[in-house]
Amino acid sequence: MTTQNATRLTAAALATLDGVAVPAYDRSAITAGIVHFGVGGFHRAHQAKVIDDLLAQGKATDWGICGVGVMPSDKRMRDALTAQDYMYTLVEKHSDGELTARVIGSIVDYLYAPDDPEAVIERMADASIRIVSLTVTEGGYNINQVTGTFQLDEPGVAHDLTSDAPATVFGLVVEALRRRRDRGIVPFTVMSCDNLQNNGDVARHAFTTFAHAKDDELATWIDENVLFPNSMVDRITPVTTDDDRAEIARQFGIDDAWPVVCEPFFQWVLQDRFTDSRPPYQDAGVEVVDDVEPYEFIKLRLLNSSHQGLCYFGHLMGYRYAHDATQDPLIAEFLLAYMNTDATPTLKPVPGLDIEKYKPQLIERFSNPGIRDTVARLCAESSDRIPKWLLPVVRDQLAMPEPHVRFAAAIVASWARYAEGVDEQGGPIDVVDRLKERVMAAAQRYPNDKHAFLRDKELFGDLIDQPVFVEAYDRVLSSLHEVGARETLRMLLGHAS
Repeated sequence: MTTQNATRLTAAALATLDGVAVPAYDRSAITAGIVHFGVGGFHRAHQAKVIDDLLAQGKATDWGICGVGVMPSDKRMRDALTAQDYMYTLVEKHSDGELTARVIGSIVDYLYAPDDPEAVIERMADASIRIVSLTVTEGGYNINQVTGTFQLDEPGVAHDLTSDAPATVFGLVVEALRRRRDRGIVPFTVMSCDNLQNNGDVARHAFTTFAHAKDDELATWIDENVLFPNSMVDRITPVTTDDDRAEIARQFGIDDAWPVVCEPFFQWVLQDRFTDSRPPYQDAGVEVVDDVEPYEFIKLRLLNSSHQGLCYFGHLMGYRYAHDATQDPLIAEFLLAYMNTDATPTLKPVPGLDIEKYKPQLIERFSNPGIRDTVARLCAESSDRIPKWLLPVVRDQLAMPEPHVRFAAAIVASWARYAEGVDEQGGPIDVVDRLKERVMAAAQRYPNDKHAFLRDKELFGDLIDQPVFVEAYDRVLSSLHEVGARETLRMLLGHAS
């Protein structure tokens, strides 16, 4: 997997690394001011990178990051980071093949909650921690897609409501806030960085609902004293592969168990609402604003929804990497058609952002061959992504006098066809989704029950009762079965057969 001459990444090895930027600041002088749940590639390409930028400027030495894992899969991250003194390599992959690498040193500790939940709670209860941030995935907030309610009967949540040893992020964070209240310590800010519209509001709803079920008086205190800023983060960060590890070892001489690869583009827009204090994020390129929503709309409805637009059609057409799919002229044209016709009319203007330049820039970013983002990653967990990213576009359009949902409906139909679990050559599709059995069973009822997929109200609400949407969906799903994905795109785009 790695070359023989690569040096294992540790603090002691930093001085021996050549051709890669390493922390020039004294890491022993950094103290943690942030506890972060969900230390994956996304967090390490964004928030941890920003703190590292500030540390390199001689700032934010009391804003180091203590990572926390709660899922069984987080053991691997704990082991990888602990062995490397919590450092990792961040590699930007440019479209011309150039790689730029740096070692990030802003994470200074990592706790695995199942091993010692008390240690995690006490760390957050300490006055030095002023922010608890989250990248727990779109589905990690335990919100019912249709009703918008926090699900108190989820097994982990139900356990934490009656246990003194919490296991979920909700139980851990709320218990830490209780201790801070009881000790007279200013509460920390809860900062969501997940790909959710109004993610701070979603986090507030989730944590306060849990708290009300656990301790009504505490919940009232949280309502009145804890802030949950909204944020929008944009940087394509694919899953790290063994090929990435080997390439980093060859080019930079670093043996890194879990590096991060990403595109050069970076954007983080953050609402300036903090309970206590915050790092000088604006000094590291973060856009600190009063209202994040217009930025969110653009990112979720253009970038994230377009990812769903390319992945199902792309997979059915035989593509396995996002850049290969996007370089297909039919897919690129389809994505721009969706953005121009369906999504753009639902967006709010953002001062200083030229939306007509942003849309083709997305196609360029998706086409970057260096990223090697997989179609499979984009197809995964669709039951979390489609309702949160794409369906708000549909609903806003349906409220307009002349709704345009043809391309958005096509994306939903392509998901239904993909979810059948069999490709156009009869081969199996590995559907990865928290609702895998349910969505596959519904999709496979076609054509005997052609609307079984759409009748899942947890995912689609009342869209089954919207003729404009259903007719567009029916047309595409039928075409996908009759002539396949490529000819369906040609039909949608008005190309003669």
